[in-house]
Amino acid sequence: MSLIDRLDACARFTPENYRPLLIAGKMLGRVDHAFAETLSAFDDVFNVTADAVALADDLDDPDRRTAAVARVLEALRADGLFPGWRGEHYPVSESFYAMPLLTVERATVPRFGTMGYGVHMNGYVIKRGVKHMWVGKRSMKKPTGPGKLDQVVAGGQPVGLSVWDNLMKECGEEAGMPADLARCAQPVGTVSYITERDEGLRHDVLFNYDVELPESFEPTPTDGEVDAFYLWPIDDVIARIRETDDFKFNAALVIIDFAVRHGVLKPDDPEYIDITEAIRVGRFSAAKVR
Repeated sequence: MSLIDRLDACARFTPENYRPLLIAGKMLGRVDHAFAETLSAFDDVFNVTADAVALADDLDDPDRRTAAVARVLEALRADGLFPGWRGEHYPVSESFYAMPLLTVERATVPRFGTMGYGVHMNGYVIKRGVKHMWVGKRSMKKPTGPGKLDQVVAGGQPVGLSVWDNLMKECGEEAGMPADLARCAQPVGTVSYITERDEGLRHDVLFNYDVELPESFEPTPTDGEVDAFYLWPIDDVIARIRETDDFKFNAALVIIDFAVRHGVLKPDDPEYIDITEAIRVGRFSAAKVR
């Protein structure tokens, strides 16, 4: 195995398996052919053809679109189609900074292939001159990635909450982190990917933060989403990512980005050029993967 294998896990996408999702004439997602046929039964809401899935033209404002699609999704949920239902609304829009054309239940986002957003924070400690990283073990009850290893704090980005406020909320809820310590987090950029997962097509942008934590702080699971936290030397973390698939697929990507930025991975590593090009140039864009 290699770190490139972890990056490839974020770039599994075959365009011909999907139809464009059109909302107000704009392509905002991708629907696989089987789900498109499922949606064709709701022809007052979706206009399904062999080439596309379009929201009905008479649904001409965000509230009407949201309500109509919600009725469809609730019906499909009753049929067991969305087992990871969260009760959280995510925006569907042309970009993160554009007004949503509608909102949908979080668990359904991958089935529509619309953009999803999240916030991930790398918490690290320097002990005796060596970088260590706090790693969370996800609860086995999580609908995605149960039992996988993750950042010390990570969460989806719901509608109606700023990225910073969401990070502060997640720091308190997931890791019991005091607000004054959480506010030391520094934004360090984004990673993005488009990849096929069991739950559907994940087309995500993750807002990433780093925070250097004091040795005296120990994160505490508080909301049931994390079972335990571990503090490991960063070289051990990278070895675990390189040799196993224990880390959640996107958490591994975020940590590899951290390792590049902090000089943990060095130019002598035979994968270094491929890794840095993959992260910086966009290995995970729809135009580059098949």
